[in-house]
Amino acid sequence: MAAPVEPKAAGGAALDQIAIATGGAAVLTAALLLGGWAHRTGRTQVLATAAASFERAKPTRGLPGWVGLPTYAAMVSLITALLGMYWDISLHISQGRDEGPLANIAHYPILIGLFGIFASGVLAMVLPLGREKPGPAAIRITEDWYAPVGGVLLAGAGFYALLGFPLDDAWHRVFGQDVTLWGPTHLMLIGGAGLSLVALAVLDREGRLARQGSTGQTSGRQYLYRGMMMGGFLIGLSVFQAEWDFGVPQFRMVHQPYLIAAAAACALVVARLWVGRYGALFAVGFYLLVRGGVAVVVGPALGELFATVPFYLGEAVIIELLAVVLARRVLAFGVVAGVLVGTVGYAVQYAWSQVAFPLPWTPDMLAEGLLSALLGGVAGGLAGALTVLGLWGRLPRPAVSRSLLATSLVLVAIAVGNALVYTVPQGANAQVTLGPVRDGAAESLTVRMDPMSTVDQPTWFTVTAWQGGDLHVDRLVPTGDGSWRTTEPVPVSGDWKTLLRVHEGRAMGGVEIYLPADPALDASLVPADPSFTRPVIPEHEILQRELKPGVPVWLFTVGSIVVLGLTLALVLSLAWGVGRTARCGPDPVRGLEDEDADRQVAQA
Repeated sequence: MAAPVEPKAAGGAALDQIAIATGGAAVLTAALLLGGWAHRTGRTQVLATAAASFERAKPTRGLPGWVGLPTYAAMVSLITALLGMYWDISLHISQGRDEGPLANIAHYPILIGLFGIFASGVLAMVLPLGREKPGPAAIRITEDWYAPVGGVLLAGAGFYALLGFPLDDAWHRVFGQDVTLWGPTHLMLIGGAGLSLVALAVLDREGRLARQGSTGQTSGRQYLYRGMMMGGFLIGLSVFQAEWDFGVPQFRMVHQPYLIAAAAACALVVARLWVGRYGALFAVGFYLLVRGGVAVVVGPALGELFATVPFYLGEAVIIELLAVVLARRVLAFGVVAGVLVGTVGYAVQYAWSQVAFPLPWTPDMLAEGLLSALLGGVAGGLAGALTVLGLWGRLPRPAVSRSLLATSLVLVAIAVGNALVYTVPQGANAQVTLGPVRDGAAESLTVRMDPMSTVDQPTWFTVTAWQGGDLHVDRLVPTGDGSWRTTEPVPVSGDWKTLLRVHEGRAMGGVEIYLPADPALDASLVPADPSFTRPVIPEHEILQRELKPGVPVWLFTVGSIVVLGLTLALVLSLAWGVGRTARCGPDPVRGLEDEDADRQVAQA
């Protein structure tokens, strides 16, 4: 007789796994700090030798070892974390919640990658020896220890991301297992990794300021190095779109055009101006290579789900063409680039969505999607322009810089706030009829909505089945008699969670089709009867079935505010770091088109 299967935990990790994870993190941190102490006290030459070798390695040749070694380590760590993140998202979509943090193999590359980012920052901080001051912006730690700003920021970004793991467990214990990428603590993991690229750019500037002899225009090595960095920045900003990449977004569709435009405008404006001519195209090429490679590894190679890759080539071409006439007026370039990315780029992405996205964009979201993309594009363009000016050492006076940064953050808040507002169709029901069921799947499924206006011009109207070992997203097609029909068999047995999803305008709702019993949640079976009528309810009640009922709203609000505060602290710290290094004067290595930057900044 087979032993009964233990139900998966539904709120926080087991205490033994917490103890193991905490102990492991403590040992690694202790080893990192011990190695740094041994280096600074002269008890080992291992780090000094490694750093010296990276001073001779392409493409960071000529930069101090405290730039080269941490940069290489951080880039490898970022790619490792990226692979783990997409692997983990795929597993949660296809398998549901895991047995615990240590039982999910995808968590290991995430942890290794994020710890690697933190360790890279620590390396940059401890490598300069004695009273060596790593550039004029260095931060004094002790009487004879100065750390580069970029190293401090890199360690801070890594620590912020790692902090997401214990906070995530605490979140699950209080609120339940929210299986969404956009859980507040999940966003910390993504945000810390993505924004660490800004810290790396600051570290690069400090290295060049410390080596004043490295003058002249951007060399081929620096072009490659910076281009890869900005391609990585584009990847980091794009991970926020992952739910849409897989086809199971749990938020309104207008988030996607905003996220795409913001990522494209911010990263590609920096790439074009900081890297040089064709820098935006190079960054997109690197993005496609790495991000596409991860999708192939997670999908065909590991046998998990394939994530669609947003195609930024149109935005890169727009920015390259705009640079021909406006590259020397950086702030104007950023704003105009944002407008073009939010309009022309939106049109290109609209067309791309029809052939590549699991959920293509529809006329229902055309106007609001355009507005969201405009807000995201201008916000990203402004942030990118300020970043470039900071990396060049040519920021406008503080009042102007702070006002423009605040404007960018306000635009972000408006776009996100608008897209988060949704309603649930009131009094709507779905009349569902299943075709013959064979091998656990209904051959067809027919739906009639009451009232029929519920799906007049839907953004999406799908049957989604997930967490049964795979993902099934079927866009329903009208039959001509007021009903809608699936195009392929629908899973309605086993561990599958199958629901009808409707999204039109601000309205979002779901209808239960089949849900398995879940003893850990004390949840009963919802059978897929041959025919039934069920109400449209808030779809998060189905998609996030593991959430604990009865948790006070104020507690969720407080938790979200805490995470938001930590995020703003990271963003403002990065802005402070860019500003601190900018005050040290012009970059000794000038970009290809920044000769008139001083004049345009003075005009601002």
